[in-house]
Amino acid sequence: MRLAMTLMVRDEIDIVGAMLDHHLAQGVDTIIVTDNGSADGTAELLSKYAARGQIVLHHDPVHRKQQSEVVTAMAREAATEFDADWVLNADADEFWLARTNGLSLHDAFEHIPRSVQAFDVHVYDLIGAPAGSGSGLQRLVYRDLRPDAILKDIGLHAHSTHDAAHVGDPAVVVAQGNHFVNIKPGDPVPAGFEIEVLHLPWRSWGQYSRKVRNAGEAYEASPTLTPSPNHHGMRDYRRLKANTLRAYYVARHPTPEEVERGLVSGDFVHETRLSAIESPQPDTALNLEIAEIEWALGRALAAAESQLAAEHEKNRILSSGLQDMRAQNRALDQRLQLLANRRSVRWSDAVARRLRRG
Repeated sequence: MRLAMTLMVRDEIDIVGAMLDHHLAQGVDTIIVTDNGSADGTAELLSKYAARGQIVLHHDPVHRKQQSEVVTAMAREAATEFDADWVLNADADEFWLARTNGLSLHDAFEHIPRSVQAFDVHVYDLIGAPAGSGSGLQRLVYRDLRPDAILKDIGLHAHSTHDAAHVGDPAVVVAQGNHFVNIKPGDPVPAGFEIEVLHLPWRSWGQYSRKVRNAGEAYEASPTLTPSPNHHGMRDYRRLKANTLRAYYVARHPTPEEVERGLVSGDFVHETRLSAIESPQPDTALNLEIAEIEWALGRALAAAESQLAAEHEKNRILSSGLQDMRAQNRALDQRLQLLANRRSVRWSDAVARRLRRG
């Protein structure tokens, strides 16, 4: 069984080395990487892995939203050039693991037959204290299981979407975002060999603000793509341009008191499997006094935004109802007019008959 992974990356120097080391240690046989014009040292680091024969490296410096096209090409390459039985399309901030502790990723896929074809892989966002820089591997040690209602109150739309694992296929198509492929699911994954992903989406303010700007500008350079108004990256891009994103970034992290309550309620679950990985960059803490102000500001902004969204939805429903009523009234008017016309015709016929008899 040969296990392959694809990775399209841009400016991820704080995490990509740890991510590659993790998956190599987990038994991934082939990692195909495309660097998307990184300018922070990522490309140079990837070149070292490629020189050692640990990854296959490509370069695509065009800064547009061509992820689907690029990842599809890598996934097909994994099947045609490296005889991959299974392909995982990952991001630099994702760490794939077998759900069963002590089982490597390669061992788990040894027990997943090709008849499974393709399956969704649950992605767990990891959270902890905010920071100015760093990988967050030793700091973000809680699975974020807060319900969507709470996420909306802190400026998030929902948790991360699942990923997709699939058999090697020279005709595969990977959708933008890596969440879906065109291969239909088959048999279920055998019990005990399930796969999951631990995700570090906002490991530091420096990393996240750069990621949001890169993604937003790439969408602006791709006029044929129309992301949803609720797309988290584009929502944050609007906040970045309004100079409010840092407050939102800080506010989405729980306070120590919220963590303590969440560990009891189940909103947070301790997750330490990544904390043993050597951090490529040490974390730098935010100024506590400033962070407290930003946290309060971010929560207030998110609450106001949530309330405004609720009002918009209410108005939309009312407007839709009003439009329905107007349509019903128009239909009623048309029926009344038709009846009036029929009565007028009958009355005219009756008058004519009387005149003929008279």
